[in-house]
Amino acid sequence: MKLKQRLQEPARELPVMGEYDVVVVGGGIAGVAAALAASRAGAKVCLLEKVCALGGLATVGNVIIYLPLCDGNGRQVIGGIGEELLRLSVDEVPVPEIRVEPVPACWERGGDLEERKKHRFRNGYNPITFLYKLERLLLKNRVTLFYDTRFCSVIKEGRHIRAVVVESKSGRTALLCKTVVDTSGEADVCVAAGEKTPSIGGNVRCGWYYYVDAHGQVRLRALSANGYLPSRRQPGDKYIDFKGDSAAQVTAMTLASREMMMADLAAIKAKEGGNPYPIMIPTIPCFRMSRRLTAKVTLKPTDDHRWFDDCLGMTGDWRKAGPIFCLPLRSMAAVHTANLITAGRCMSSTGDTWDVTRVIPTCAVSGEAAGAAAAFLAREEDNVGFFDLDVQTLQKHLRRRKVIIDKSLLK
Repeated sequence: MKLKQRLQEPARELPVMGEYDVVVVGGGIAGVAAALAASRAGAKVCLLEKVCALGGLATVGNVIIYLPLCDGNGRQVIGGIGEELLRLSVDEVPVPEIRVEPVPACWERGGDLEERKKHRFRNGYNPITFLYKLERLLLKNRVTLFYDTRFCSVIKEGRHIRAVVVESKSGRTALLCKTVVDTSGEADVCVAAGEKTPSIGGNVRCGWYYYVDAHGQVRLRALSANGYLPSRRQPGDKYIDFKGDSAAQVTAMTLASREMMMADLAAIKAKEGGNPYPIMIPTIPCFRMSRRLTAKVTLKPTDDHRWFDDCLGMTGDWRKAGPIFCLPLRSMAAVHTANLITAGRCMSSTGDTWDVTRVIPTCAVSGEAAGAAAAFLAREEDNVGFFDLDVQTLQKHLRRRKVIIDKSLLK
């Protein structure tokens, strides 16, 4: 059989599974924040997730470090749902061996500025309890969850998505919608809608896994191969990279990552003796970056401390102190599809800045911005899009929700 052979699928009628103001595609942290923000803004919301859990890499990927909400110089730059989810993740009992760590005391009310410069606003958490807390939070806020449901395509009328097509145990069905938030991680909705979506390689084998060591102690092994960004590759380093928009490469990365985890565990056994054994490994492919939207504004490293008039949130750089990036509406909203917006690693950023926008706290910020914008747009007439929204009114709403949008922080 020729690899590029094509077949014509027969046309068929699709049953409508529901009608929503906002459909969120993808249940990672960005999707959770988007759904939560949209519902709180008065929208009827559903969230689609292909696995049976919320949180994405933050939970079923075992990447359990909630990276900083600050700029590294003692100033908080992320509030709103970004801070709410961080505090939701906190466990009562710290367990250093598995990186369950509290928020530094200096970041509580009245904390010392000099201490905040030394200790960033972050924590580590238990992925299982966090996953459950995320579910309860969305259900409490009247978000409809659809697990084991895979996004397939969109049905468009002109420049607007009128329905999202999905596959689930209920078969192939459609969800009518007024707006869509793409938090799929791979910009799947953007691709289906005909948006420009570059794809990046450089994803390497990755597997944060839990194991019981030779002394019976549960530990977390934060295991990643080197070289996931060109700027971080060292001369002589050997790496195998993968792209997240290929079924074959997704499978290859998953298999290679598990092989790496088992080889790593064998090395631990050879070094420490005894009988260490794994107890929980990631059950999703742990891609850092794959495919994203090309929007009107693509954030890049030189946008550090740059103000955008349509800024809907801010973030620091988890890797180093100093940088602050504004997240404009124009970096999230689709160009050719009037009612489609992105968040998390689907939004438009490039180079090392993509490494900033993809992580947990920034996903929460962009998710909240996208969800609130989607709820606002759902109230409008059918012929308008995200770029027709009154940005100042949207900013005012987000500030009331304790999102930090403060130009003075850039001085």
